[in-house]
Amino acid sequence: MGIDPGTAVMGYGLILEQGSKIKLISMGVVKMDHLDDHFLKLQRIFDKTVGLIEEYKPDVMALEAPFYGKNVQVMLKLGRAQGVAMAAALSRTIPVTEYAPRKIKQSITGNGNAGKEQVAAMLQRLLLFKETPEFLDATDGLAVAVCHAFQRVPSGGSGKSYSGWEAFAKDNQKRVK
Repeated sequence: MGIDPGTAVMGYGLILEQGSKIKLISMGVVKMDHLDDHFLKLQRIFDKTVGLIEEYKPDVMALEAPFYGKNVQVMLKLGRAQGVAMAAALSRTIPVTEYAPRKIKQSITGNGNAGKEQVAAMLQRLLLFKETPEFLDATDGLAVAVCHAFQRVPSGGSGKSYSGWEAFAKDNQKRVK
């Protein structure tokens, strides 16, 4: 499950990984722009995230990390939104991973500076869906989920990186002949 946290609109996407293939399960948005109270928005994020977890039972949640901005108040609100989504997942013992916006765009389009429209178009081709979501926040949430799927270590790998062959061989004596 991927989440693009926001205090006006939160995007989400759910995919199913079958071997090396991924399949779209659902994507959408949670709108909060009609709510004036920031704490009510946070409660809605928590409740809707828990609802998605209970409905789809994801194995993991990936979140887009807030990026650095000039407005400290906006960053604080986004950080709270992300924290509430994390808390919802953790309250249901779902592991959480976060990715920088640039990393997500890079993994989907090959360009860390890609626009939301480019990301959405690539996801449409990749996951074979035609509908254009009302808000690009939905495809942003989906992009987080797909990015996480692309980061997975192939089975049998440890995910650890090594500085060279000697370090790898030392750590993997049973695998090296």
